[in-house]
Amino acid sequence: MPRCPPGNLRSDLAGMSAPQRNWKGIAIALLVILAVCSLITLSVILLTPVDTQPSSDTKLMVEDLFSTDFYVHDPEACWINGKTIQPQSHSLMRITSFMFFQDTFKATRYSISPDMKYVLFAYNVKQVCAAFCNNRCVLQLDPPEVLNSKLQHAAWGVQGQQLVYIFENNIYYQSDVRTNSLRLTSSGKEGVIYNGIADWLYEEEVLHTHVAHWWSPDGERLAFLVLNDSLVPNMALPTFTGSTYPKGKQYPYPKAGQPNPMVKLFVVNLYGPTHTLELTPPDELKLREHYVVMVKWISKTKTAVRWLNRAQNVSILTVCDSTTGACIKRHEETSEVWLSRQNQEPFFCRDGNRFFLTVPVKQGGRGDFQHVAMFTSQARADQNELRHLTSGNWEVTQILAYDENSQTGERAVLDQDSVFIRVFSVFISDTAPGGQQVNDRYSLDWDSVLVSSDNVIVARLDGRGSGFQGQKVLQEVHRRLGSVELQDQLAAVEYLLKLPYIDRTRIGVFGRGYGGYVALLLIKSTENVFKCAAAMSPVTDWSLYASAFSERYLGFPLQDDSRYQTLMLLHATADANVHFQHTAELIKNLVKVGANYTLQIYPDEGHFLSKSSQRHVASTLSSYFRSCLQEEVLPISEEEEEEEE
Repeated sequence: MPRCPPGNLRSDLAGMSAPQRNWKGIAIALLVILAVCSLITLSVILLTPVDTQPSSDTKLMVEDLFSTDFYVHDPEACWINGKTIQPQSHSLMRITSFMFFQDTFKATRYSISPDMKYVLFAYNVKQVCAAFCNNRCVLQLDPPEVLNSKLQHAAWGVQGQQLVYIFENNIYYQSDVRTNSLRLTSSGKEGVIYNGIADWLYEEEVLHTHVAHWWSPDGERLAFLVLNDSLVPNMALPTFTGSTYPKGKQYPYPKAGQPNPMVKLFVVNLYGPTHTLELTPPDELKLREHYVVMVKWISKTKTAVRWLNRAQNVSILTVCDSTTGACIKRHEETSEVWLSRQNQEPFFCRDGNRFFLTVPVKQGGRGDFQHVAMFTSQARADQNELRHLTSGNWEVTQILAYDENSQTGERAVLDQDSVFIRVFSVFISDTAPGGQQVNDRYSLDWDSVLVSSDNVIVARLDGRGSGFQGQKVLQEVHRRLGSVELQDQLAAVEYLLKLPYIDRTRIGVFGRGYGGYVALLLIKSTENVFKCAAAMSPVTDWSLYASAFSERYLGFPLQDDSRYQTLMLLHATADANVHFQHTAELIKNLVKVGANYTLQIYPDEGHFLSKSSQRHVASTLSSYFRSCLQEEVLPISEEEEEEEE
């Protein structure tokens, strides 16, 4: 089971809607690029013959996508200090249902203190507030200088009732729930200086979490990042509804080639007089732009830190002493393209002399594959002893644990039915290159409705640029996004078109984010292959996208103007990931060439749409492709009808 989350106060929704229609004796080919955000993948949809149609009572409707009947049951159980919390679960539910799930609080998240005496509730999450509950006593969590504050983050520490929370980009600490808060930083400034919390770039493209602070195992120290966005240009997100005059907010958003946030790493001592110490980057990166991509405590006083240059092809792992600030290089990795898996945490032995990582290992002609390696530290990092523990034309996706007490070298497999073993969960990130679409995961989306209700077949492809097939396949797209993966997808389409049950005249393409970019390239690069296309939040100009993503794979921006037979564009105006600016620039060019397109916007919605908007997306896309790909039926004369009779 997963461990309890440290107070993340966010939630994402997903969903879709469309009328039922039964087409008989029609063959449809519908190509769908489900490269959500950035996945380099392929899906092909076709209508099956009439004799294979499912019965009406088994058809999936858009409304079913939002029914709990199809949800995976998740009890949201988690481990606390190695033990489950079943003895306290019933009393906890009474507290939440009686006190916090009323209209007054609307609590949606909770976490339990390490000493099992208090519960931290998140309520009014849109306002990002937090409070404590202990029996009948409710304590509001506020900084000393502000009441009823809106916190950016709040979470327990690792010992007793330790607390840390972020307010106005500053870090506050409490040794227990009834003591006064201690402000650990004072430089925080909205949109400029971020202490212990990520800015947009670090949250979305670097750390992949908004939390930018880390507790030492004994709770006596806290490591945290300070991000300086003073030189980063701001992006404006307008709000069109709710007022007579549109408003908006600005936030730092570095695009390709623009100034990045400057980053520093500090450790503060929480016991005795507070003392803050900076952990400095390696000499090779001190005077160069760089990222801090991983921080992990490996003992009470030492942290492992991975530093990455801005080009993302030089990575250095150091071990830093939090009492002196001295950092020693333990591992360095370079590449002619880009380095992947830079967020992975190393596993260190107790003595700190050995550690484990997944690294690329050559496997004959198929190139490098990610495998587990053990490093034994020497005086110099380039003299470390290296021992490869796994090999083969497959990849180790993650190191979960290391049992230092066992020296047998035997492999262990979790017992599927054991109730005493912690069941681990795997999160697959929809970022790419490196994504994987061909898998055994259970999922339902709007295309599932077409498959079920309209005799549609979906075929998926992981071409060059996809993950878990070795570094050679993955890195084929370096500086060639929209090139080699485009060739692979077109080759797959050409193969599928040779199948006897596919209608060559009715093929469509859909993509979102990076997938929208690929979808637009597909219909531009072919003639008379795709009848229609739909792109949601498409990236149309890489110079307008986030620096960390664009520079990692391209190193320079890429622009494309296109003309299409029929095209649907969908975009949320407040999308902070792929700004509406991309679609606006595309529409400007479509108008110039007189292209036939339809635009569907979602005012003031973000990258993750509300449930009602997602229903509308499902309905819109289902109806659009049904209408676009519907077989044209010529009128039959009365004489022909009589002959048939």
